[in-house]
Amino acid sequence: MKTKLYVVYGGKSVEHDISLKTARTVLGAVDESKFELHPIYIARDGRWCAPDAQGLAGAEAAERLVAEPAHDSEAASIGDILLRKLALPGKKVVLPLIHGSNGEDGTLQGLLEMLNVPYVGNGVLAAALTLDKAMSKLTLAQAGIRQVEHRAVLREQWLADERGCIAWLEDTIGYPCYVKPASLGSSIGINRCENRGELTAGIAEALQYDAKLVVERELPGREIQVAVMGNEEPIASLPGEFIHDNRFFDFASKYSDPRLQMSIPAEIGEALIGQVRALALQAYRTLGCEGLARVDFFLDRDGLLYLNEINALPGFTSASMYPVMWEKTDGTTYAKLIERLIDYAFTRHEARQSLSYERLAPC
Repeated sequence: MKTKLYVVYGGKSVEHDISLKTARTVLGAVDESKFELHPIYIARDGRWCAPDAQGLAGAEAAERLVAEPAHDSEAASIGDILLRKLALPGKKVVLPLIHGSNGEDGTLQGLLEMLNVPYVGNGVLAAALTLDKAMSKLTLAQAGIRQVEHRAVLREQWLADERGCIAWLEDTIGYPCYVKPASLGSSIGINRCENRGELTAGIAEALQYDAKLVVERELPGREIQVAVMGNEEPIASLPGEFIHDNRFFDFASKYSDPRLQMSIPAEIGEALIGQVRALALQAYRTLGCEGLARVDFFLDRDGLLYLNEINALPGFTSASMYPVMWEKTDGTTYAKLIERLIDYAFTRHEARQSLSYERLAPC
């Protein structure tokens, strides 16, 4: 009997459209002789529905399904999907493909844990930590991992004393700097700021997406990425680098620049390749990651590595850095990579079934 593969995509997230691209690629690559596909679409307002695999090509078809009477609220729609889809008998696994909030942040993972269903990727704590840049930086600093100078700013702090916040950031971070929503990816809401006016405007924009921000000093140099996968004994790919001439690698640069090129392995020398792979594994373990993550570094002009961030659900189209790095490292194809990640999900789930949830008598 085929394994039922539930692909969850869309979501109440600014990165909704990116999730659709990822899901189309994944569903088109899965070996249907091994898996029975069950797409589950989460609309922008948070309601769930189950289009057929063919209906995935357009979000319009899925959005129409959301209008069904059974889907008149988030709770009703989730209950309907749990009864009609996730309650089907047989071996099953969930592949969450929601980038950003309400999917990559531990919320969906918590629901799947309560349902006792195997799922691909990071668990609740690692998902929450990796998406929240401020908290992940605190945790990584405790492990002694070098990072760029940064400060976290809360909305309440900004609203209470805007001038004080600006003065504090100018004294401790300076210009140029970057303002980032703490819990968002794909370079959405990020701005490079060279003066007080740009910093004020950048903070105002970022606060539209998140109540917590990270302001980070600019580090001239290169951006190096490493793909990691595995549970207790993770492995790291060869490092990669995007070749571009943009001062700021923003959303448009990532997704629309036709001149963008990958360099895998990055041209950094054998010793540095070993160092960056080892640091990627250290960071992965420090945040308790499982399944997969992409670890991003800055390499300064003196050859020092600074950890930028860990992305627990990196871009995952066939042309994204994460799968391409694995293909260049060990020949793993896109379809095989999905199967390897599913295997990690089953291994973790089986290990957790041995845990007891009742108080045991003393030995």
